[in-house]
Amino acid sequence: MNTVFNIIVIVQVLSALTIIGLVLLQHGKGADMGAAFGSGASGSLFGATGSSNFLSKSTGLAAAIFFIATLALVYLGNHRSAVTGGVMENLPAASAPAPAAAIPATSAEPVAASVAASGSAGAAASVPAPSTGSAQSNQIPK
Repeated sequence: MNTVFNIIVIVQVLSALTIIGLVLLQHGKGADMGAAFGSGASGSLFGATGSSNFLSKSTGLAAAIFFIATLALVYLGNHRSAVTGGVMENLPAASAPAPAAAIPATSAEPVAASVAASGSAGAAASVPAPSTGSAQSNQIPK
């Protein structure tokens, strides 16, 4: 999709440069008066009237290509596929790190986690500590 986008941008830039060149090659409205008095315009590459017709048709074609390329760029810009994620989402599930809830906690961590979650020290006293098999109590004194 990115390659198509780049090709359309190149076509648009080339058509814009072509339009600029063709407009600069065309004679202005004042040049017709000089051609009427024989200023040498009849001996030009396209003849007396052929240059205005050929250059104006070429400019119109380049303008049509420019507008079509612009519309194609707008269409591609609005209909790009959404990025689903980064590189880490393509990894297999077995190599992904375990979430924090799956890691076994030690005896002091649940009390510290409950104090941090409740936001007050009074709530920590009411949470019983997990038993480790010894007779010592891990509760916080009042």
